[in-house]
Amino acid sequence: MKYISTRGQTEHKLFSEVLLMGLAPDGGLMLPEKYPVISETMLANWRNLSYKNLAFEIISLFATDIPAEDLHDIVERTYTEEVFGTPEITPVRTLKDGIKIQALSNGPTLAFKDMAMQFLGNMFEYVLNKENKQLNILGATSGDTGSAAEYALRGKKGVNVFMLSPEGKMSAFQRAQMFSLQDENIVNIAVEGMFDDCQDIVKAVQNDHAFKEKYHIGTVNSINWGRIVAQVVYYFAGYFRATENNSQQVSFCVPSGNFGNVCAGHIAKQMGLPINRLIVATNENDVLDQFFKTGEYRPRSTEHTYVTSSPSMDISKASNFERFIFDLMQRDDNEIQVLWAEVGTGKGFNLHFMLPEIREKYGFVSGKSTHADRLTTIRQVYESDGELIDPHTADGVKVARELREDDEIIICLETALAAKFDATIHEAVGEVVIPRPTKLDGLEDLPQRVQVVPNNAEIVKDLIREKLD
Repeated sequence: MKYISTRGQTEHKLFSEVLLMGLAPDGGLMLPEKYPVISETMLANWRNLSYKNLAFEIISLFATDIPAEDLHDIVERTYTEEVFGTPEITPVRTLKDGIKIQALSNGPTLAFKDMAMQFLGNMFEYVLNKENKQLNILGATSGDTGSAAEYALRGKKGVNVFMLSPEGKMSAFQRAQMFSLQDENIVNIAVEGMFDDCQDIVKAVQNDHAFKEKYHIGTVNSINWGRIVAQVVYYFAGYFRATENNSQQVSFCVPSGNFGNVCAGHIAKQMGLPINRLIVATNENDVLDQFFKTGEYRPRSTEHTYVTSSPSMDISKASNFERFIFDLMQRDDNEIQVLWAEVGTGKGFNLHFMLPEIREKYGFVSGKSTHADRLTTIRQVYESDGELIDPHTADGVKVARELREDDEIIICLETALAAKFDATIHEAVGEVVIPRPTKLDGLEDLPQRVQVVPNNAEIVKDLIREKLD
């Protein structure tokens, strides 16, 4: 399988090349030339596979340059009960009102990002070792990507991680998870600004091709194709857990900021997984909700991005959105260049005339949730089901309940565990004990290591030079 850029100016690449590159040299995002199509026979054969065997079958369709034996070894080491706490890896449970929740947060950092990042860590190490290369990861996090990347890559041979986060905008738990790591190959950098500022710095560095080449800069943000591929797997797993046979359809409700998680669902649907609707749930930063309701995509400046109680979704420029629009525009890279030139000027674009296709062919609908909504939803789920859900998952449950159709099976993708957001949980339900794995007791009391810097790409480049020269 060969990979192409959404901007059309990058030569075709193999999976292992795309894995290490982040943004394409032309500023676009990499996608397969065409998606593999799943036959009814394949779907039937996959229904009763273990998670690791399912992951092997799906990823091998995309990673055709990785020998089967090596790929099998990587997924075998990645998706274990020891790492994810359960043999099912992503079990599905049902709330009293019939909404289903797929548990994606049983990994080391209690967030869904672990599902892909643990795979990516092992895959990076494999490819770098094979090619005798070094990779320096520059990432941006609004809360969960950073810790998932750092826990997956800490101590890995041939990899350094430089992780940007918005100063003071994450929960105390999220900060402690990242900043308490003392591994030499982990560098935490807090930027005075919002997540979108961090993301802009990553893109600025990625677009400095001389710097990127000299310092071997890669990324683990959701623009990384390896992450998207690994996330496709749990859509299939969730479908099999929530249905009795392959004639049934399901809808997925996905809390979304950067569009990476739901982009994987879009790809699963294009492959032939029986998905009815993809329901995008946003918080007060509702740029994506506005698009799916009106066809207008108007990214906001960082000063117009709200700081909310579901901070991992405090994003106003959805990095992965370009992949979906590329498919929507029938893979016309000239059209993408025109549209993203408009995004670059701050104007955005309007595709209202394509709303019927967006909804009917691609199955996208959306809703939004506010602070008051998520407090209410956390409280309702606690009272009816006796369980605590995190604020982002609450956004998903709220929107799923609002948009559910008669007899529709909706699976909400869990974003994180409640333990990561104790202040909001206590505001919603009072001073209850919030369960957390015993290995994380006292996390916030550990010494922390972080450098605070102004919102400036050149300063970040200097920090990278200091570490690597």
